[in-house]
Amino acid sequence: MAIQGFEGSFHQMAARFFYGKETEVRCCSTFREVIDAAKDKKRTDGCIMAIENSIAGSILPNYNLIQKSNLHIVGEIYLQVDQNLLVNHNVELEDIKEVHSHTMALQQCYDYLDQHKWKLVESEDTALSAKHIAQYKSKHTAAIASTLAAELFDLKVIAPRIQTQKKNYTRFIVLKRPEDVGVAQGGNKASINFQTVHKEGSLARVLGVIAIHKVNLTKLQSFPIPGSEFKYQFHADMEFDSLLSFERVIEKMKPLTEQIKIYGVYNKGVWK
Repeated sequence: MAIQGFEGSFHQMAARFFYGKETEVRCCSTFREVIDAAKDKKRTDGCIMAIENSIAGSILPNYNLIQKSNLHIVGEIYLQVDQNLLVNHNVELEDIKEVHSHTMALQQCYDYLDQHKWKLVESEDTALSAKHIAQYKSKHTAAIASTLAAELFDLKVIAPRIQTQKKNYTRFIVLKRPEDVGVAQGGNKASINFQTVHKEGSLARVLGVIAIHKVNLTKLQSFPIPGSEFKYQFHADMEFDSLLSFERVIEKMKPLTEQIKIYGVYNKGVWK
């Protein structure tokens, strides 16, 4: 599976949770590269991609990548993002002089880091920071990264879960090529994209249809339509008890919308 980041990243952790520990990953620098790799059957079987975070919110560019990709959503994972301070096995807290990690990871851990007088060094990736301190056997440098990075690079977790917000979850989606996805026989969640007709109250009518059929709308994200005069399209995630309920909602929505695209029907993700 294609992932963004390096071995030991949270994307790889999500891939392991969904497909198993032996899952092979193809590491990509950007999410655009992830999508390109997922579309190429000679390179991957698909991809796993972060789509939103419980603190930072939606990763908006990734919704646009999904829309243009023609890939199908086949599953999701909710992963708790725990940041850990990693060092080589012979290193203690008093030996540390520098801490390396991605800028977002450093920011998430400021409350802990402010207790020490360490130099903070921004890097390209959390897992890559861990790999580098392992390679160079550094005694005075620590990294902030995942427990998977500690396992892969044989590092010691000297301080676990140092992030300020302890409940920090990222939702990842699993994407596959349409020819590799069969007709949905079950599932209790779906992701769609739709455009409302350009009439007053059209979105309210669509939402009313969803409510009447007792489908739970868990996500509604608006996007401007490029080249239009302030027209919008919407991404929606829906949960339901039966596939029939979802199919009825789609049929009722069609007269109220200019376009509907179903990205996928799948099972709700479990929280890891």
